[in-house]
Amino acid sequence: MLSPIPADRASPDLGSLSQVWRAGELGSASLQTVGTGYAGLDQVLPGGGWPQGALIELLQPQAGVHEWGLVAPALAALQAEAPGGLTVLVGAPWLPFGPALGARRLNMQRLLSVYGKPGDAPSLLWATREALQCADVHCVLAWLPDARSAHLRRLQIAAHSHNKLLFVFRPPRAQQESSPAPLRLLAEGTVNEAGNLLVHVLKRRGPPLAAPLLLDTRPARLAALLAASRERARRQREEAGIPLLLPSLVSLPLSSPRSPIHALLDRIAHLDHH
Repeated sequence: MLSPIPADRASPDLGSLSQVWRAGELGSASLQTVGTGYAGLDQVLPGGGWPQGALIELLQPQAGVHEWGLVAPALAALQAEAPGGLTVLVGAPWLPFGPALGARRLNMQRLLSVYGKPGDAPSLLWATREALQCADVHCVLAWLPDARSAHLRRLQIAAHSHNKLLFVFRPPRAQQESSPAPLRLLAEGTVNEAGNLLVHVLKRRGPPLAAPLLLDTRPARLAALLAASRERARRQREEAGIPLLLPSLVSLPLSSPRSPIHALLDRIAHLDHH
């Protein structure tokens, strides 16, 4: 004989259903995040920022080139909110350059760097887990090129257990490997007036992102100087009567040193030099 269903279980709780994540939507419910400092990136990340208590995996062709520009705004915000907290660097490929990080509003006195022997992946993994368990640490940055999926799973569990912000940097070849990271990005440098970093969102709690994001991660003063330099060069070319587009000269042969386009290129080089 079938037992009657209790009244409190006869119908689903509509409040709990509102917390259910659907694969076609961008996950955000009950997710604690730290703003990235880039409005465009926040818009495409679940919860509107870097997930706290989770592994964030960042793939990049060359370690030590672009990661600071990407993570520095969030680290500076954490330091401002909790000045006594520490940021731990594990296996950083280069010694952090104080003036450059200071320009990004980072307090170098609150950075702790841990180095290991080259190729000693177990020691770096151990140091990363230990740092995540420290109460005074609010963020860990780990360069772990040789980490495997099982290693990353342990780090994901540790970050979740202690609610820490964790970035793990690996080479692009790791893209072919499985990863427990709920957020996975690929960063590539680019030369563009609008930005210097292309960020591909490889994995997130939500639908795939069709196109990469173009971010300008350069410090504000440097970006202003570059913009002023471009504007000064543009005015100099206009005063010298050099048009920006020269379709009539593009097809001219370059074999002769007396070619008009050679003279034009010499004039442009002279202006840039000064």
